[in-house]
Amino acid sequence: MQNLVLKFVSSSRAAGLRVSTSEVLDCFDQLRLVNPLDERQFSAVLRANFAKSLRDQKKFDHLYHLFFHELRINEEITASRPVAENVRQILDTLAADPDRQPADQAIQDFLADDPQAYLELLREIESEGDSGGRGLGSNLGSLVRRFPMMQAIEKTRRAVAAFLADQRDILDWETRRDIENHLNARLDTARRLLTRKNPEEDIPIPKKLNWDKHLSELGEIAFSNLTPREVEQMRAVIGQLVRKLKDTVSRRYANRQRGVIDIKKTLRRAAKYQGIPLEIIRRAKPPRKGKVVVLCDVSGSVWSSAKFMLNMLYSLQECFTKVRSFIFIAGLCEVTRVFEDHEINQAIEKVLHEADIEYGSSTDYGYTLRKFKAGYMDTLNKKTTLIIIGDGRSNYSNPEEGILDEMREKCRRIIWLNPESVPFWYSGDSEMRSYEAYCHEVRPCQNLNQLTEFIRELVL
Repeated sequence: MQNLVLKFVSSSRAAGLRVSTSEVLDCFDQLRLVNPLDERQFSAVLRANFAKSLRDQKKFDHLYHLFFHELRINEEITASRPVAENVRQILDTLAADPDRQPADQAIQDFLADDPQAYLELLREIESEGDSGGRGLGSNLGSLVRRFPMMQAIEKTRRAVAAFLADQRDILDWETRRDIENHLNARLDTARRLLTRKNPEEDIPIPKKLNWDKHLSELGEIAFSNLTPREVEQMRAVIGQLVRKLKDTVSRRYANRQRGVIDIKKTLRRAAKYQGIPLEIIRRAKPPRKGKVVVLCDVSGSVWSSAKFMLNMLYSLQECFTKVRSFIFIAGLCEVTRVFEDHEINQAIEKVLHEADIEYGSSTDYGYTLRKFKAGYMDTLNKKTTLIIIGDGRSNYSNPEEGILDEMREKCRRIIWLNPESVPFWYSGDSEMRSYEAYCHEVRPCQNLNQLTEFIRELVL
């Protein structure tokens, strides 16, 4: 068994598999602990010691199958004395050829169950194409080198056929058939190895994208086109963006919190230094935080944008004095408490399914604005930023743009985020042309990149 394993190791090294002496010794020690007649255990021990990477495993599997299966598939045939003697005679005849080339010798060794020389030639052929700058060999080297090998295989096949033809009157047809099948099977294996694709090339190398590129590609996908898996990835992305924004805001607040000099505290501290004001104490300046009121259309594809908007706003809630949220279709419902009492993703699901509005009704922006004017107009003041998320499609009902004008007068600014593409803003039942005149800013919000840009400008 040791001789067989050593022969396999020699063939593996010839094929380019790196196997050290210590690994061979470890393999022999481990084979004593398993049943070598159990191929599953035997191959597992060899693989564990000789294959150290994904590429090595692919090459090992190929060599193992070649050495322990393909080269021994006709052992019952070669066990026959007449067949073995004539195969040996054929190989001796081929070896006596005065015009024999190294490729011919490698083929003859391969027929004699010694693939080492043939595998070495194949490895040289596979690496020939990498030797740039050597004329023809730089581009066609591996192809040119295959021709002599192919000629040697066909030359050997013709020599075998000629020998069997000469032995027609000496050998019975069964023996000639077995010899021809055995040697032709070996030559077919040699030809397949010559023309096959390098097993290492079959292994795809995964491309690792850096985080910024991954974020950029994910951020370009429209919210309405996200798969469930991409939605989960989007939540992770939003979490990291929120952390970055919070860090930036905290640094800015730290830089801006120093106000005017506090004379009393400075003089009191100077008493420690005999009246010399070595330490200047300044009054703390509280950060200026704005108030945000959000009106979200939760009909159809609009909700896919609104839920990510609400997710980011409530994750950044400490950057604002207050965030009040309202959802609408035909009517209005405040959902601020839902976000305050539940985890953000759970709150979004509750808003989508349990809010006190008619989810199946047609969208009516005019009715929504009337409801807001009647019950919530006092929430707006000069520190309030009003954000409206919707496509402006009001099913040809009265848009009530006058109420939006009143809201503009009461708040600091109105920003409209439209999840539709700009060319569709003024088509069909869209009232964006009427509403746009009363907004300080109207911008598309179809994907994460656009939403992130808006949130960054809003917070910073």
